[in-house]
Amino acid sequence: MQLAKLTPPLPPRIAVALLAVLVPAALPGAAPAATFTPPAGCRLEVTVQNRSCSVSQYYRCDSDAEGDQRSAIFGRDGLMHLSRIDAETRWMESSNPNTGLTDWLVDEAEDHASFRTLLETGRDDFDFWTESNTGERLHHKGFDILTGEKVTIDGIELEKTEFELVTTDSAGEVLITRKGQQFISRAFGRFYGGIETQGDWTGQRRETNDSPVRFIFPGQPGFGSTTPQFDCEQLMTQHLQNERAQL
Repeated sequence: MQLAKLTPPLPPRIAVALLAVLVPAALPGAAPAATFTPPAGCRLEVTVQNRSCSVSQYYRCDSDAEGDQRSAIFGRDGLMHLSRIDAETRWMESSNPNTGLTDWLVDEAEDHASFRTLLETGRDDFDFWTESNTGERLHHKGFDILTGEKVTIDGIELEKTEFELVTTDSAGEVLITRKGQQFISRAFGRFYGGIETQGDWTGQRRETNDSPVRFIFPGQPGFGSTTPQFDCEQLMTQHLQNERAQL
């Protein structure tokens, strides 16, 4: 399954543990760059414009293991999230450039995520840990299921999945629950966001839609653009309404 782009507000102890893995917060006041340039030795393969005012840059680097893919996600205010997955779509590394927090996959796992298992059997159960550069450990357990439904978005064939995920701390306290629908691409070997419901330890719940809308390849207008195109005004209105409600 794909990492979440946003989660509900969390108290400091929990937020520290979850920021790099689940909370790529936007950079307040930052001016978004016009075009994404990957690091030296890396090549940008596709730009994906998503719902909920985000745009993803997917790239590969020569120094990474074969099959690894990287992503950089930009919101209205700039870079929000960096991540690296392997050929099995395991969460190898995830970071929040705003906070400096990074999480890495713990090698030992009860059941690592497996994209191959999902494709071959239609279901993949996972049960693994991540550890941050602050020493916090998070336990992620859940499953992905292929629904059998295929869709075409901007000329790209995708398959729908259903998933559930529970994230707990090292003491077993439930921090985040996620449930919903995402997409996969067999050709590109990765997940894309969809419609999901998130809940946190306080009981707060929210629904998000990070579905892809446009796939932009080298030579096409908008390739490498870091300016999101969809739902930005709607999200800004919701944000202002929430702020007023808290006054």
